[in-house]
Amino acid sequence: MAKIIDGKALAQKVRDGIKKQNQAMQYEAGIIPGLAVILVGDDPASKVYVRNKEKACKEVGFYSRIIRKEASCTQEELITLVEELNHDDAIHGILVQSPIPSHLDEMAVVRAIDPAKDVDGFHVENAGKLMVGIPGFVPCTPKGVIRMLREEGIAMAGKHAVVVGRSNIVGKPMAMLLLAENATVTVCHSRTENLAEITRTADILVAAVGKAGLITADMVKPGAAVIDVGMNRNAEGKLCGDVDFAGVSEVAGAITPVPGGVGPMTIAMLLENTLEAAQNG
Repeated sequence: MAKIIDGKALAQKVRDGIKKQNQAMQYEAGIIPGLAVILVGDDPASKVYVRNKEKACKEVGFYSRIIRKEASCTQEELITLVEELNHDDAIHGILVQSPIPSHLDEMAVVRAIDPAKDVDGFHVENAGKLMVGIPGFVPCTPKGVIRMLREEGIAMAGKHAVVVGRSNIVGKPMAMLLLAENATVTVCHSRTENLAEITRTADILVAAVGKAGLITADMVKPGAAVIDVGMNRNAEGKLCGDVDFAGVSEVAGAITPVPGGVGPMTIAMLLENTLEAAQNG
């Protein structure tokens, strides 16, 4: 039976550390880290995510500003708002909650964010820094995965890591971070042939495609570390990941649950990036 990696407990440990650093910085320099979250439209899941981020900021003593815009918001209005926040000294981190309405160009909005305030790590400048190994802001979910593997003492150097998914938010940066840890990395996606043959060779398997139950027990190498980044709802409306947890946990050496695995670490890494932005500011 696999060891279940408790993302909630690890995230709490990270938040406790951030809170202490924040208190020291406020005492010594009078700086309060500020995070601005822009929510466009009324997507129910986005509302929950934004509320969780606001709650996390409050817990560690950050200033948070939630800016809600109608779904009919224009591209020009949104970019103007981002530019105003770029010049606001009380704001150290800016993020635009995904997804945004289809008439808006999300990449153009992200590129309008000052890279020094891009705490989501999605700006092309930060993506480029990650690619060539220069310090910069790293996307929160893959950063959280690396932290979990380290905290659990799961070796990455020399191991074969398979990432299923190639998104700019998780898959691609996950591969870059694992390479930086000296893992040998294979990236799989919807066009990959013989997916199960490849995943069965993984010492570390990261599933990040958004397809419920895609990874089954017969696709996993005995003793592998399985990280489930998926966040889906099954036929009963219950939250679940990309991994068949019941089956895979019988084969894997370690596994993250959904919920309570990667999700809490993603928000913890957002707080860490925001703290870093304030320290650099």
